[in-house]
Amino acid sequence: MGKNTAQGINVGVDVGKHQLDVFIHERNIHFTEENTPEGVRRVVSRLNRYTLARIVAEATGRYERLLVDEALRRSAPIVVVNPLQVRRFAGAIGQIAKTDRIDAAVIAQYAALVQPEVQPINQNTRKIKDMLVRRRQLIEMATMEKNRPLIMPKNQRTDIRRHVLHLQKQIEKVDVLLDALIESETAWQDKRTVMLSMPGVGPGVVNTLLGDLPELGDLSNKQIAALTGVAPFNRDSGSMRGKRRIRGGRHSVRTVLFMAVMSAVQHNPVMRHFYQRLVKEGKHKKVALTACIRKMIIILNAMVRDGAMWKPNMA
Repeated sequence: MGKNTAQGINVGVDVGKHQLDVFIHERNIHFTEENTPEGVRRVVSRLNRYTLARIVAEATGRYERLLVDEALRRSAPIVVVNPLQVRRFAGAIGQIAKTDRIDAAVIAQYAALVQPEVQPINQNTRKIKDMLVRRRQLIEMATMEKNRPLIMPKNQRTDIRRHVLHLQKQIEKVDVLLDALIESETAWQDKRTVMLSMPGVGPGVVNTLLGDLPELGDLSNKQIAALTGVAPFNRDSGSMRGKRRIRGGRHSVRTVLFMAVMSAVQHNPVMRHFYQRLVKEGKHKKVALTACIRKMIIILNAMVRDGAMWKPNMA
């Protein structure tokens, strides 16, 4: 395939804890810089000399943050992609060897051929995403601590309970900060009001959807279900008809929606009736809950799209 630069240059960045490996696809240029504020500034300054189509980096557990922040500050088109998508792409093109330089070249080739869309991100959105990550970390720590009294000696339980209370206060503090950030975004505030009108959907769910599923209200029902990871995919071949299964999607969104559905089947009459009907029809409870998640995200998608508050008949 010829290298067409009319639409701009595609760049792949392999992000390490201490180093950035940069590969410019259309120029076959590779260079490295330290993953420090100074190094990142040099990378973005050098890349901004070109007409850029996109700079693509993998999500690496926050090590890409310096690069993303600097790219946003300099209005460079940055895209952060799921590492699994890049590895599957590498497998499809037969690239088995792995070095930092090769990885950067593969990411650049992925950028040029797959052309992942550059989504507009502002600093407020970044802050909200960071706070959501911190909230998930605190909740995971609190859950582990709550389970420890069952296996630890009695003389340590007081200290564990004290730590759980501290973590819960930290979660409440993060929630206050999240509310303040979201209130500063008028469009998000309107979406938040709409989503909170659905019984069973609380502030934690809404904050996660606003930060991790910004496409809500802009996609079709099938697209939003697939993006969430609750759209069943066929596994058919010839005359064989395999079991339909869900896969992919955004784990953080699906996890928080699972918790929301657990509440909704108790307090939302529409979701409760739908869940009970599926179970009576012989569906496994987990399958029924997944179907409820799909129904919930589709309804929320329609509500946000139309700016409509919750009404039982819209289900």
